[in-house]
Amino acid sequence: MNIVVCVKQVVDTEAVIALDGAGEVELTGQTMVIDPYSEFAVERAVQLKEELGGTVTLLTLGSQDCLAAVRHGLAMGADAAVLIEDDQWTARDAAQAAALLAEAASTMGADLIMGGWKSGDTAAAQVMGRMAAIMGLPLANMATGLSVEGDAIVAECEVDDGVETARLPLPAVVAAQQGLAEPRYPSVRDVMQARRRGAEVRPVADLAAAAEPTTVTVVSRELKPGRSGGRIVAGEAPEAVAETVRLLAEEAKVL
Repeated sequence: MNIVVCVKQVVDTEAVIALDGAGEVELTGQTMVIDPYSEFAVERAVQLKEELGGTVTLLTLGSQDCLAAVRHGLAMGADAAVLIEDDQWTARDAAQAAALLAEAASTMGADLIMGGWKSGDTAAAQVMGRMAAIMGLPLANMATGLSVEGDAIVAECEVDDGVETARLPLPAVVAAQQGLAEPRYPSVRDVMQARRRGAEVRPVADLAAAAEPTTVTVVSRELKPGRSGGRIVAGEAPEAVAETVRLLAEEAKVL
């Protein structure tokens, strides 16, 4: 089985985020890691390879700085990696990213394409779904379970009121949710071997989708405000409920 896993590099999810003078996330001094949702996908892909045979190839859109995430995936057990080199990758919207990844993946003969259902930075939750639509493939979204049965996959997918089980023909796209697999910790030997293997680099300009214009422009960013203290509404239940509803409507503006 030939599995392609889309991975992304993000700021460590435990890091304290700051913005620079231009309103961009300050990356100086930050630890960059493989996106946690991508990591779930890599782990399950490697497990499937170990169960069924085949290969796992990582696919990422980014600059040379993103090779750290690629090396982590290789250390986990992936066989190869492809980097679509693009110094402007952080400025591309989900539609552009999906189009570029789909174009690249379509040449790789994948039986199964995997990735995170969202990323730990923008949390747009669009890329894998868009890839499936562009490539005309069935999608298992927010997958928490995955097995292969002949020429199909059986996926357990998180939905609003529980879990949905779907049987999809191959090739297919799977977007991983937390719980799909517990990522392994690569050994020192695996990490050193991954450093030597590297990735195949393909210029983004070689892809036709690189010429497509962006459809979403980020106007500004701001940090989430600090939490303020709670508020207690005193009085008898009828009056307190009425006052709470008024505060939610007039002050919090959530009703």
